[in-house]
Amino acid sequence: MLFIEDTIGNLFEKQVEQDPDRDFMVYPDRNLRFTYKEFDERVNLMAKGLLSLGISKGDHVGIWAKNVPDWLTFMFATAKIGAVMVTVNTAYKSHELDYVLKQSDMKLLAIIDGFQDVDYVQTVYEIVPELKTQERGKLKSEEYPYLKYVLYLGPEKHRGMYNTNELMLLGKHASDEEFLKVKETLTNEDVVNMQYTSGTTGFPKGVMLTHRNILNNGYYIGERQKFTEEDKVCLPVPLFHCFGIVLGVMAVITHGATMVMLEVFDPLLVLAAVQKEKCTALYGVPTMFIAEFSHPMFDIFDCSSLRTGIMAGSPCPIEAMKKVVKDMHMTEITSVYGLTEGSPGFTQTSVDDPLEIRVETVGKKLPNCEVKIVDPETGETLGPGQPGEICCRGYNVMKGYYKMPEKTKEVVDEDGWLHSGDLATCDEEGYYSIVGRIKDMIIRGGENIYPREIEEFIHTMTGVKDVQAVGIPDDKYGEIVGAFVILEEGSQLTEEDIRDYAITKIARYKVPKYVFIVDEFPLTASGKIQKFKLREQAVELLEEK
Repeated sequence: MLFIEDTIGNLFEKQVEQDPDRDFMVYPDRNLRFTYKEFDERVNLMAKGLLSLGISKGDHVGIWAKNVPDWLTFMFATAKIGAVMVTVNTAYKSHELDYVLKQSDMKLLAIIDGFQDVDYVQTVYEIVPELKTQERGKLKSEEYPYLKYVLYLGPEKHRGMYNTNELMLLGKHASDEEFLKVKETLTNEDVVNMQYTSGTTGFPKGVMLTHRNILNNGYYIGERQKFTEEDKVCLPVPLFHCFGIVLGVMAVITHGATMVMLEVFDPLLVLAAVQKEKCTALYGVPTMFIAEFSHPMFDIFDCSSLRTGIMAGSPCPIEAMKKVVKDMHMTEITSVYGLTEGSPGFTQTSVDDPLEIRVETVGKKLPNCEVKIVDPETGETLGPGQPGEICCRGYNVMKGYYKMPEKTKEVVDEDGWLHSGDLATCDEEGYYSIVGRIKDMIIRGGENIYPREIEEFIHTMTGVKDVQAVGIPDDKYGEIVGAFVILEEGSQLTEEDIRDYAITKIARYKVPKYVFIVDEFPLTASGKIQKFKLREQAVELLEEK
């Protein structure tokens, strides 16, 4: 029996009734606070504004933004009208945005001004030039036939785009009738969220997640941390990932707790937020925690209010986990293992587990789902201590990849088991440990990168004959991207040329840190490329540098 059979909107409204004046969302760096009731009122205005604009149930609407306050308003507003929110990675550039706009059949894209070295407004104008010349709201784009609206999250006006103030005004003048009617048609089996995850076949795939998937997963993740309405959870992780939305937002709303938000990660701002709001939980990937406790000003902050939280996203170094427990007072820190296709959590450690279990395993399976280890070759279920592929079945398995039924079948078998591609063991007590990967995925500081996507991208360069991307061990990020390139005869391309080209076209975290121009790749007798040998070669070449 599952805990929640509500939609996200219904569950949130129940929390509003229960405790309207409790803080829901706090941005400590700008003294912005919303109670559950205030936030819900803002969400309803935006939801009615979107309906007035012409967004309806089942439409795909994207958001490309940092953790700005209206990111969550947009998320809850779309959930309340049955639209599917498509999250766009903040690090994406024109090449990746073009792909997601097309593949997702996006009808509306909400953006901010930009992030790091990417100007979002200019990027959108660059790939959708019609915005500047056509009547607003009546966009007809040759490249993106589904795209009708671009919404700027903020008060500024940009040609061809609506802004937040205009959308809220539309909502203010709209009647509640249509809004209430739409809400009644929603079920928790509806897809509410689509997140793009890199695929071994090159380009990312849109993972379709339902209200039921993510609400229940968030609930159980909060339970393992013993959340109550008294908890204040500091979230410096990006909302476009399951880490932010599910482990964070869904765990918070299912327990009536408070979210302490940061727009972007900054170790000093995290420490200041924890002290100012007396946060009880803190989330992050290992590199974030390392940046916090090793910051030269760490000692001037008071972290004694912290109790629990989650370190996840990439393998957690044991020494880092111990330091977080000792120096940051997070004696009940947990770790979660999963993947986007599993909403995401399969397993999690509990606050009650002994420290060595919490630093050396990813815990036991979460309630109401099944987890098993199988032989990747035969599919046979393995016993305790035997390494094999970790698989999961239950309420949390995605509805599928959008418009990719064949790809869905490759990861979810006929019996409903989701195959992770990760190697794990399970001990006699039911604790799981991740020991490696079947696939070639690179995990850089919590970001999943598939070599095939990088390879296909570099192949678009004139003068490149062949390319192989591999993960190279790195102290800071766990792994970084390296690319081995064979050039066409007569090509004058340099290693720098390839990096410079990538920097302008793809997300920074995917850009190969090192490019090696080579004459050939190491092959097996049957002609298959030996990636493990390339990894070894990269390490040797870097030692020589």
